[in-house]
Amino acid sequence: MSGLLLPTLSRKREVDSIIRDTLDKVLLLRFGRAADPLCLHLDDILSKSSREVSKFATIALVDIDAEEMRIYTKYFDITLIPSTVFFFNAHHMKMDSGTADHTKWVGSFHTKQDLIDVLEAIYRGAMKGKMIVSCPLPPERIPRFQLLFKDL
Repeated sequence: MSGLLLPTLSRKREVDSIIRDTLDKVLLLRFGRAADPLCLHLDDILSKSSREVSKFATIALVDIDAEEMRIYTKYFDITLIPSTVFFFNAHHMKMDSGTADHTKWVGSFHTKQDLIDVLEAIYRGAMKGKMIVSCPLPPERIPRFQLLFKDL
């Protein structure tokens, strides 16, 4: 229900455009499905936070079931949903959260404040020219998943 307040992208052209056109703000792309319970929880947090972070962040939802989105799910190795990817001025921003994968946030955030803290950290790091930032959250609030790497 809360996903209705946020733009939902289902075409490659839309995703390319928002990545290219979002300047001087963090772009958060949530890859997932509208019907998934964990995605619904994250979407609720995202929609409640979108107004507070609107000066330094833009939030959009990406439907991974759309045919054209397979290129992104493959490129970012999105196997678990929801997965959140961050950009700043069309550059992919990474975050060291103590997990094996720095390219995306896998899972939901526990609270609205956790999301705001992460977005602020990415924004501040990006403004200093960093491409990877440290996660500001304590380890117990970072979702842990057993990642399996294929074809290694």
